Amino acid sequence: MKALTWQGKRDVRVEEVPDPRIEEPTDAIVKITSTAICGSDLHLYEVLGPYLKPGDVLGHEPMGIVEEVGSEVTGLKPGDRVVVPFNISCGSCWMCRRQLYAQCETTQVTGAGKGAALFGYTSLYGSVPGGQAEYLRVPQAHFGPIKIPQTGADERYLYLSDILPTAWQAVEYAEIPPGGSVTVFGLGPVGQFCTRIAKHRGARVIGVDYVPERREMARRHGIEVLDPGEHDNVPEAVRELTSGRGSDSVIDAVGMEAHGNPIAGMAQKLVGLLPDTAAQKLMQTAGVDRLQALTQSIETVCRGGTISISGVYGGTADPLNMLQLFDKGVKLAMGQAHVKRWIGDLMPLLSGEDDPLGVEDLCTHRLPLDEAPHGYEIFQKKQDGAIKVVLQP
Repeated sequence: MKALTWQGKRDVRVEEVPDPRIEEPTDAIVKITSTAICGSDLHLYEVLGPYLKPGDVLGHEPMGIVEEVGSEVTGLKPGDRVVVPFNISCGSCWMCRRQLYAQCETTQVTGAGKGAALFGYTSLYGSVPGGQAEYLRVPQAHFGPIKIPQTGADERYLYLSDILPTAWQAVEYAEIPPGGSVTVFGLGPVGQFCTRIAKHRGARVIGVDYVPERREMARRHGIEVLDPGEHDNVPEAVRELTSGRGSDSVIDAVGMEAHGNPIAGMAQKLVGLLPDTAAQKLMQTAGVDRLQALTQSIETVCRGGTISISGVYGGTADPLNMLQLFDKGVKLAMGQAHVKRWIGDLMPLLSGEDDPLGVEDLCTHRLPLDEAPHGYEIFQKKQDGAIKVVLQP
C-alpha cells in the first residue's frame, strides 16, 4: 500500500510499504477514506525528529471503512464506517475506567515514561504506524473506533479523531464561568474549534493569531480577534476589552513552536542538526519550547482564573514565571485529549442538519495522498491560506 513516511527534517515521502495485517485478536484493519494533517504532525516535521526513524508512517487523524476484525473484536464488523481516535486505549484498565483514556495502562509506553500509545507519533508513544496511508491496523479495536453513520461527508465526522475532542476538552478544562470570557491563543484548527465551542456554550471569545486567514475564519464565526502584530502588548489589549482584569480563562492552542523567544528557536534548530542521541539529551535538559503563547496566557488571564493548555510542548527544562502564576492564583489544566470521553457530547452536534460548530468550514485543502508532502509544506509555512489539510487516499 501507499503511505506517507518520515525520512528526515522537513522530508516526508509517499512510499510503498507492506499492507497491515491482523496481529492481535483485538485488532482491526481499516481502509482509510480521509486522513488529516494535524498541527502536531508539524512538530514531527520540524522538531521531534530525534524520536523518529526513516520509514515511520505518520498520521493520527484517520477515518474509513472496516475491512477485517480480529476474533475478540465485538460490536464492529466489516463494512462499518468508523473514525479512529488518535490515542490507543483499551477501555477497561484503571485509567480507562476513570475516562483517562490518554493514560491507558494497557498501551502506556512505560519504557519512555509516557502515556497511552498514539498512532504515527514517535518512539515516545510506541512507534505505531499511522493513518496517512491507504490502510491502517487499529489495535484495541474492541474499544477505540467510533462508529458513525454510513452517509454524509467525511469531514462532518473526521475531526472526532483528534481536534474536536481536543478542543472540547480544552474548553472544559478552561472552566469558563457562565457568561464569562476566554482568550484563545492560536487560531489553527484546534484554536478555531476552541473558539466555536466556547461561543456555542455562551462565552465571550477573543482569538489571537498572527495569520490573517485564520483571523478571518474566526470572524466568520462571530469571534473577536486580535492581531499580535498590531499590539505591542496583547495581554494589555485583552485587559482593555475585559474591564481591566483580563479574561476569566485562557486557552493556549499554540504549543512549542510559537513565535518569539529566539533562544528557544535556536535550540530547536540545534536539535535538528544533532545526532538523535545527542538531540534527545538536549531536549531533556534544555528549554526548547518557545513559550511566548504560554507566557502571554499567564499575563492575560485574570486573577483566580484558569489556563487550559492544548498546544503540544516537548521540553523538560522550560522556564516559567512561577511567581506570577502563584501571585495571581492561576489554575493550570492540560494534557492529551481523552477522545472517547467527549464523543457523547460532540456527536449530537454533528449528526443534525445544522452545523453549530462549523465543522464544514475548516478544511482549506483537500489533496490526494500522493500530494501529502506538498500539504505538509504549505501547512508548516502557512502558505496558500492553509489552515486544515485533508488527505484522501
